[in-house]
Amino acid sequence: MKLWMSLLLVTLALCCYEANSLVCPDLITKVENFLLSSNDKFTPQLSTYDVPLTSVEATLEVKKCTDKLSHGERLRLVSILVITFSFIH
Repeated sequence: MKLWMSLLLVTLALCCYEANSLVCPDLITKVENFLLSSNDKFTPQLSTYDVPLTSVEATLEVKKCTDKLSHGERLRLVSILVITFSFIH
């Protein structure tokens, strides 16, 4: 088991050395739109995904909660999420 794990880590290191931590611009746009735009502007963007209506309703329910935050708090949340996504990617 230890040899297998070591081999896997060496393979990943050799094959993925060119990986970067840049966040996909579309992801940044989606996060910003979710947190900063109004429901009227955000709802049509959800129609680009082929998801069940219950998922759309759940997303809008979460958006209602985030809309209660002040604009400054939402801007801080955007910056935190973008930084977090850059480390995950």
